[in-house]
Amino acid sequence: MNAVFLDRESLDRNDLDLAPVEACVDQLTSYPQTSPEDVAERIRGHDIVIVNKVLLDRETLEAHAPSLICVVATGVNNIDLDACRDLGITVCNSQGYGTDSVAQHCLCLMLALSTRLLDYQQAVQRGDWHRSTQFCLLDYPVQELAGKTLVIVGHGTLGGRVAELARAFGMQVKVAARPGSARSDNRKPLNELLPEADVISLHCPLTDATRDLIGTPELVRMKPTSLLINTARGGLIDEPALANALQRGEIGGAGIDVVDGEPPDSNSPLLLQPLPNLIVTPHSAWGAREARQRIVEQLTENIQGWQERKPVRVVSD
Repeated sequence: MNAVFLDRESLDRNDLDLAPVEACVDQLTSYPQTSPEDVAERIRGHDIVIVNKVLLDRETLEAHAPSLICVVATGVNNIDLDACRDLGITVCNSQGYGTDSVAQHCLCLMLALSTRLLDYQQAVQRGDWHRSTQFCLLDYPVQELAGKTLVIVGHGTLGGRVAELARAFGMQVKVAARPGSARSDNRKPLNELLPEADVISLHCPLTDATRDLIGTPELVRMKPTSLLINTARGGLIDEPALANALQRGEIGGAGIDVVDGEPPDSNSPLLLQPLPNLIVTPHSAWGAREARQRIVEQLTENIQGWQERKPVRVVSD
């Protein structure tokens, strides 16, 4: 039973233990990354293909169909699932591995924006504190999270964990109804909660119903001091609209870990020029070593479950 890992560098930076995976296959071949033109040749003759973001399309799969595809991520939009069903290829993914990592990153963004952490750090580095006539600097307004209203969109495992941490800081948590969700539990629509939100945190999937969930109409309904946090998917926010709102000071700030199109190109609206009160991190919220090691554990379980004909985390079979 041979396995190939097409883009190991997207998960493992030589800080993970892949011995459990190696132990459950006869041979594991790993590549740091794989270009589109090399995919077909590299999966040839392998029973198991391990992949994060490399595209596996119908043409490639029909030419060299493995028996099992293990995605070391939750999203499987890079896999042609219809082709896998037609070809009898089982596809398993990873789930719930980064809850604590992403949740703490979400709170980190809230705290950094609320305390103006980066502004004060830059002020110290410029020597502003040395030149101060007072013992402290109070050039940038600091606000407490305690007593503030957090509106969460997407109250699954991750959104629920963020709510738990936010309550520990004394925040009042409200959950908005997610567009496109069939769930009905008297949650108010996001549009009704926008004017009272001090912080909005997005934790919902990107669908036709949630694309551009936050655009100009929503931004103008927010408080001028409110913060927008997105650790979910870039397409949830109309990025040119957010850039304009930040430039004009229409909202208090934004903390973004994802953009629409990754890695971003030079024309990404949120990265074209410095924007006030904007923190952008490079889709790193999920990347704690503990979270990535959980993916390895789940990968091992996925392979062993399939070998025992009791597959787990199956998204297509």
